[in-house]
Amino acid sequence: MKYKNIREGEFICRPNRFIARVTIDGSEETVHVKNTGRCRELLTEGCRVYLEKSGNPSRKTKYDLIAVEKVREGLPPLLVNMDSQVPNHAVEEWLKKGELFSEKAEIRREFTFGDSRFDFRIDDGGRISFLEVKGVTLENNGIASFPDAPTERGVKHINELIRARKEGFGAYILFVVQMKEMMELRPNDATHRAFGDALRLAESEGVHILAYDCIVTPDSITIDKPIPIRTEL
Repeated sequence: MKYKNIREGEFICRPNRFIARVTIDGSEETVHVKNTGRCRELLTEGCRVYLEKSGNPSRKTKYDLIAVEKVREGLPPLLVNMDSQVPNHAVEEWLKKGELFSEKAEIRREFTFGDSRFDFRIDDGGRISFLEVKGVTLENNGIASFPDAPTERGVKHINELIRARKEGFGAYILFVVQMKEMMELRPNDATHRAFGDALRLAESEGVHILAYDCIVTPDSITIDKPIPIRTEL
């Protein structure tokens, strides 16, 4: 997944979930934040951020904040893509390369099953599977975690995937870790125990749970290698 017209800036503050104040080439700008999560551990005053300039002259904000260099004590900054819209695009590119299913598989986006809409429906030689994508930006000492805030919607998706698996469909949860250098991924039970419990139940019911890290640059993100998942408490 490639971005266009990338600019570098310095983060000042985030007045609300949707906007941030950033210095670009010495001028202060209000920019759109493409992630409504908390991201407090990422967006710290003075950190370096990367922004995509919009091609729409009528927009109120000229830039979208898409990536940040996370400040780490005693370590070099970690480049994290925090665009919550990009994981599905990256996964679609990845699936079409035949990385998880065959290259001939039919990939469809946004497919309704039961009371949920899954990110992908895959028909691979008549075998139908549903895949739900979760973007991950939270990390601590090389451990990636999800979610960074309570997500009842996430629990609902997992329960629907369990139902789909029981009805004979393939069922997958793919955690897209939007950075490198992670040793493993864990459910964030301290933030939302119900999500962790649902994930453990899904694992026991035969839902495939996968996590992949990403190669991240200021203007791109590419799904790269699998990382271990540790679900036990």
